Amino acid sequence: MVGVGKGKVLAGLLGRGIVESRSPFMHECEAQAQGLRMVYSLLDFSDRGWADDDLARVLDSVQLVGFAGVNVTFPFKQAVLPLLDELSPQAAAIGAVNTIAFRDGKRFGYNTDVTGFGHAFAHKMAGEAMGRVLQLGCGGAGSATAHALLSMIGVGHLAITDTDPARAQALHHQLAAVYGADRVSMAEDAMQAAAQADGIVNATPIGMAKFPGMPIAADALQPRHWVSEIIYFPLETALLQSARALGCRTMTGRGMAVGQAVDAFAIFTGLTPDRQRMWDSFARFAEAQQG
Repeated sequence: MVGVGKGKVLAGLLGRGIVESRSPFMHECEAQAQGLRMVYSLLDFSDRGWADDDLARVLDSVQLVGFAGVNVTFPFKQAVLPLLDELSPQAAAIGAVNTIAFRDGKRFGYNTDVTGFGHAFAHKMAGEAMGRVLQLGCGGAGSATAHALLSMIGVGHLAITDTDPARAQALHHQLAAVYGADRVSMAEDAMQAAAQADGIVNATPIGMAKFPGMPIAADALQPRHWVSEIIYFPLETALLQSARALGCRTMTGRGMAVGQAVDAFAIFTGLTPDRQRMWDSFARFAEAQQG
């Protein structure tokens, strides 16, 4: 059993703008159901006034005090790579980590975003056209969703764009090497790419409570589009609200959030989590916040 001592597990989430994360509730509820006591801490660099350069120090600290591991989110999924000892094959292929386990004095990096997004998308968007898709954002989360779209979901052609051209170019090179240059391209004009796409995936942080707004102009959306988010706080982003107003089929970030948490819980504890139970925990948290 990984990182479990006397029935207690320490874990957490590293990132910015994460004070509304459902991760503590999902993990702690599942641990309780399995007879464990888990303390899952939110290590929000913005809320605590930490600089990005403090990432190494924070990792040293949580490892020293006995954390089983930590989840990693924006903006550290790629920045954390040089600080790890080993990567899972999937994390190495994607070039991003969202889960770190501390074992035997070493740091092991994993990526549970790919399966989390892939399984949720396949269930929620079954039957939709997948010939051509536009993905907004090419960071750590975008790398995971792009791999899921091209491998698990079978998108015919994926056009990617990012506010940082170098980041988009790096992901384009990676994807083309794995899936073929004919299946991926860089979209220089997001509006034009949207006009040619069957669906749109937002893999940017724009729309989060900390980063409000739209990652693409509302005028780019058409009723025929399907639209998917990875953001789950809030569940109803401005992008999804605009899409639904047009009658688009949509997917919130809930599925990816639960899916990645299920796999991360197993990594932290060595136990098999109950996927439906963690889904229900997420829903209960949302209901409590609304009520």
